Amino acid sequence: MSSDRTVRMQQLRVAVVGAGAAGLCAARHILSRPDTFAPPVVYELTEHVGGTWFYEERTGSYDNGLPIHSSMYRDLRTNLPKEVMMFPDFPFDPQLPSFLPHQEVQKYLERYCQSHCITPHIRFSAVVDEVSPVVTEGKGPMTTWEVTSRDKSGSQNTETFDSVFICSGHYSDPHIPSIPGLERFKGKVIHSHSYRHPEPFSGQSVVVLGAGASGLDISLELGRSNAQVTLSHGKPTLPFPLPYGVHQATPVEEIQEDGSLRFQDGSITQAQVLLLCTGYNFSYPFLEPARLGLEVQEHLVTPLYRFLMPPAFPSLFIIGICKIICPFPHFHCQVQFALAVLEGSVALPSLAEMEEEAQGEMARKVERGVQLRHMLKMDKEQWGYAQTLAQTGRFAPLPPVTQSLYEEVWRQRQVHPQNYRQVNYRLVSDTQWEEQELHAGE
Repeated sequence: MSSDRTVRMQQLRVAVVGAGAAGLCAARHILSRPDTFAPPVVYELTEHVGGTWFYEERTGSYDNGLPIHSSMYRDLRTNLPKEVMMFPDFPFDPQLPSFLPHQEVQKYLERYCQSHCITPHIRFSAVVDEVSPVVTEGKGPMTTWEVTSRDKSGSQNTETFDSVFICSGHYSDPHIPSIPGLERFKGKVIHSHSYRHPEPFSGQSVVVLGAGASGLDISLELGRSNAQVTLSHGKPTLPFPLPYGVHQATPVEEIQEDGSLRFQDGSITQAQVLLLCTGYNFSYPFLEPARLGLEVQEHLVTPLYRFLMPPAFPSLFIIGICKIICPFPHFHCQVQFALAVLEGSVALPSLAEMEEEAQGEMARKVERGVQLRHMLKMDKEQWGYAQTLAQTGRFAPLPPVTQSLYEEVWRQRQVHPQNYRQVNYRLVSDTQWEEQELHAGE
């Protein structure tokens, strides 16, 4: 009996904010280490798991007045094959095609949640109002965390934890670019966060601002629904033919007195809809960044050691802050590294050294000419990063086949943006994949 009590006293209590893919991954790995960790408390804003993968037909606000979290649109299909997307220790159903409708990813996350018995540890409809450190001086400064949350009835509750994992994502606070004269636009302005399906735009002239993954995908969807689409962006001209009804333009410079749009190259157009596919801001309303030694800007949070934790408070982990990554495998590595830190199997450098490493990383990017808003884009650097986390945290690295197939699909996407999803893949081994013929009707 007494040894059982000792285990309980020594167990670390961890709070997880958000029950999307990252939060479920954190909870799953915490639950797999019962000697070190008490079961987690997972705070979830909505009544379901899945985060941004849960399709919400409504836009605007929930019944409780909070803004709708998900940015999912009805016909989205994944732009990564399931063989690359999956958590490395939890494959998708092999019968499914490689590129999935979002509903299948939601089902996968629900299955992940059930099979690791996470649901009993989730508090649904719980709004986190504040996460704050409490530093006590003893043999050395000790930090615990107070998490204040509100349930459906509005009653507040504060609990204390040894560590907090922030898994609230960064696709819920739309970034509205400053376009001179935007208030003069006479049509409808919407952000892709509130876009759900193309039918309402049929027969309308739409200027889509931004040619990232969603800007391109939504433009193609609108074109197929008989909208006249101008895809306005600052990238080099896209190297593939766009379908009838979709053409490219330079960035929007300003909205003129009469409500028309003037582009960078001087051309002018009228439009009924301005659809902003301009990304999202980082937003952590429950944190007090200055107190944590952090600066939170629209597109950047600094300094973060290993893109994960504030050097001054290395028991707070912000999971999945990087962009242009393979999300689920990325979370899988970050979570296991964070738990190794908490378990004490990773010895962290001093505060000054962690700050220096985090700032040095940013300084090198500035030297390479990386713009502020692209600082957290990983892209090709994600593989070395995941490898470093695995080596330091002493857990199994990602299999090489993940990178190899990810890069193949990336190449196909550049050349065949409209039909790269028609291919199916199969993993042959940790290092090999093969293409499969699509079955009839797929």
